[in-house]
Amino acid sequence: MAWASGLHRGGVGPLLAFTGAAALLLSATGSASAAGGSATGPEGQKLTVSKSSGLAAGGETVTVTGSGYNTEKGVYVAFCVDNGAGKTPTPCVGGVDMSGESGASAWISSNPPSYGEGLAKPYGGSGHKGSFSVQLKVRAKDANTDCTKSGVTCAVITRNDHTRGGDQSQTVRVPVSFGKSEGAVADSGSKATPTATAAASTTGGDEKASDGPLASTGSIALTAGVTAAGLIAAGTGTWLWARRRRAATHTG
Repeated sequence: MAWASGLHRGGVGPLLAFTGAAALLLSATGSASAAGGSATGPEGQKLTVSKSSGLAAGGETVTVTGSGYNTEKGVYVAFCVDNGAGKTPTPCVGGVDMSGESGASAWISSNPPSYGEGLAKPYGGSGHKGSFSVQLKVRAKDANTDCTKSGVTCAVITRNDHTRGGDQSQTVRVPVSFGKSEGAVADSGSKATPTATAAASTTGGDEKASDGPLASTGSIALTAGVTAAGLIAAGTGTWLWARRRRAATHTG
């Protein structure tokens, strides 16, 4: 009984502590690698993007959901240059998706013009409780727009469609940042530091982004994974050492 009690105090305790710390580290890493973002609009609308940081510059598909929208006003969902509060976000990477097949943008409207029937997706809900969920292909640049350039801020946005002109009442922005640009290698052969095109924000309309280096979430996950593995290995070694020592003492 004394041997069992001693083993619990001297061996299992440290093992559980090490294992618990490693599990917490891995859990935190998983959350960071798939971080999303959200923003609130001028009339209480909420826009959420499933992943808004560390996206592949070549393009990724994200899920964009919205709630609290006015169903009497159609909106576009797209990835565009953020020109600041009170200004229409434009141009948009990928342009206007008139066929509904490219995935670069989506048109949400419960009462579109006749030519938009079958192309526009109706809101869920009614009144000022309109909602939607769409898949959006987000990439850093196209032939006309480059969101990785210094001073250019881009975001997943909603804005009233062309039937409402300059009405900014449903303009909501969720800034998006990218990881390492494809083929970005310095002359010396070392890898270039990834650049973020926008910082995360939780407000709509007045958010500002800052340029600067942003570590790749992939490398963060790899480093943390190695650290966690080291913690587990250390804990297991401590437990085995304590067990052998107690066994030797018991036999003596």
